[in-house]
Amino acid sequence: MNESELINLAGKISGNAYAPYSGLNIGAVLVAADGNFYTGVNVENSSYGLTICAERNGVAAAIAAGCQTFTKLVVYSNLSPPAVPCGACLQVLAEFCRELPIVCANDRGEIEHHSLKKLLPNGFKLD
Repeated sequence: MNESELINLAGKISGNAYAPYSGLNIGAVLVAADGNFYTGVNVENSSYGLTICAERNGVAAAIAAGCQTFTKLVVYSNLSPPAVPCGACLQVLAEFCRELPIVCANDRGEIEHHSLKKLLPNGFKLD
C-alpha cells in the first residue's frame, strides 16, 4: 500500500476507536518488513491508566501474528496538528525498530513526517 492508502486505512479504522472520555479517535497502521500491515485503535477506560493506545494495539496485533520487524507507522487522529505517538508508544516501538518512519495525519488533510529516533532520541534499551 502507498502512503495515501495507509492514511485512508488508518482514518477508516479510527472510527472504531472507543474514546468516550476524550473524544480523541486514533487509528494506527503498522507496516511490517514483509509488506503485511497491522492495525490498532485506542481503547479508553474510565480508569484512565488502563487506556490502550492505537499504536500499542497495532504492535500487539503484529507480535501476536509473529511479526517483529517494521518499516513504517501511520497514525491518524482528529487533532490539528496531527497527534504523534505518546512516550509509552514510542518506547514500545523502539523495542523493535529504532529508525522507524512515522507518518501522522488527520481528518483535515494535514500530514507530518517524523522518525522514531527524532521523537525518542534516547529511548531505553536493555543490552
